[in-house]
Amino acid sequence: MDCPNDNEKLEKIIFHNVEVDYCKKCLGMWFDKEELRLAKDNADEKINWLDVDLWRDQGRFEVVRVSKYCPVCRVGLVQVKYDKSKTKVDFCKMCQGAWLDRGEFKQIINYLKNKSDYEILHHYAKNFMMESWEVFSNPGAFREELEDVMMLLKLFKYKFVVQHPIINNLIENL
Repeated sequence: MDCPNDNEKLEKIIFHNVEVDYCKKCLGMWFDKEELRLAKDNADEKINWLDVDLWRDQGRFEVVRVSKYCPVCRVGLVQVKYDKSKTKVDFCKMCQGAWLDRGEFKQIINYLKNKSDYEILHHYAKNFMMESWEVFSNPGAFREELEDVMMLLKLFKYKFVVQHPIINNLIENL
């Protein structure tokens, strides 16, 4: 496979316990379908309940054609702005692989950490219901979805204790 940026041969490496294709010259990485999610989950377990979903809110995503080609399919990639962050992911519509330029994986992880903090405190009930529903609506991934629900509960507890120590002490002393 060739790099979408500079046509150098891509090499296989293990990145956060996921085998990805990597360009030594530009330091970009190719993630086959689902590999980006797996690498993100392994990079920080506290954000594994947040999905890397490029197409979640179809009314807000921005898609632009770029002059890069998929290293697998050799079709043109499209650039998708990742959620509300400034990161732009090059995406193949055919094989659903994703190309990240140097530093973009870290940008996504940092964005998800900030989003996680906000989501846990401000939309806890909605997120808890969504994650709980996924446990039952996706029986093939029951274990992973249940782990997401448990992580969400654990994180909420930690955030609540830090932000509301007096209320937490009252509850514990009941």
